[in-house]
Amino acid sequence: MSANTSKVAIITGASRGIGAAVAERLARDGFTVVINYAGDAASAETLARKIEATGGHALTAQADVADPVAVRRMFDAAETAFGGVDVLVNNAGVMQLAPLAATDDELFDRTIAINLKGSFNAMREAGKRLRSGGRIINFSTSIVGTLLPTYGVYAATKAGVEAMTHILSKELRGRSITVNAVAPGPTATDLFLKDKTPELIDHLAKMAPLERLGQPEDIANVVSFLAGPDGGWVNGQVLRANGGLV
Repeated sequence: MSANTSKVAIITGASRGIGAAVAERLARDGFTVVINYAGDAASAETLARKIEATGGHALTAQADVADPVAVRRMFDAAETAFGGVDVLVNNAGVMQLAPLAATDDELFDRTIAINLKGSFNAMREAGKRLRSGGRIINFSTSIVGTLLPTYGVYAATKAGVEAMTHILSKELRGRSITVNAVAPGPTATDLFLKDKTPELIDHLAKMAPLERLGQPEDIANVVSFLAGPDGGWVNGQVLRANGGLV
């Protein structure tokens, strides 16, 4: 599949972790991938070179998803380079934990700006621009089901993303565009493993009946399904990919 004929997927927050695994998988599936990053240009460029070296097509795009002008420019760049956009994977997000009573305004505002407003900014552009047959795949979290202490603000942003997922799927009636969300459980990324003791990691791994942490590739497989032809009849859904945790 040449770069001129392949479908185009924008993956936000794709320089590392789950986003990078998604970019690699969609490139293997034949998509031209736009690797969005906020600050880590080196990781994004390394990933793009890795994808190109294995025969895929990749472009890096710096944009803070919390900035609507930057998100618009990213979509403009993808359309200029490739003629259009077919898939949005809304993966960029931050997680900082604190009890609600101890949460300061800065933590609240930053989490809302990136996780909720950032997802909205990209959904809004995709809702206007995606080609017929397109896919919008948002990221939620299984915390919306487990509702663990200290995750209050983070869970609230993702619950908002889930609500917008259901509603946007209805608003795009008649355009053959599906809108779904993937809600991972504990997944072995640097973000998740940071500052956790081996004992805590082991405990979290054993919470699901399958008794292991998810791997980024497990989540990328679900995104691949939703982005590909076999996922075309799934619309307005939240798929919890967590080994049976909740």
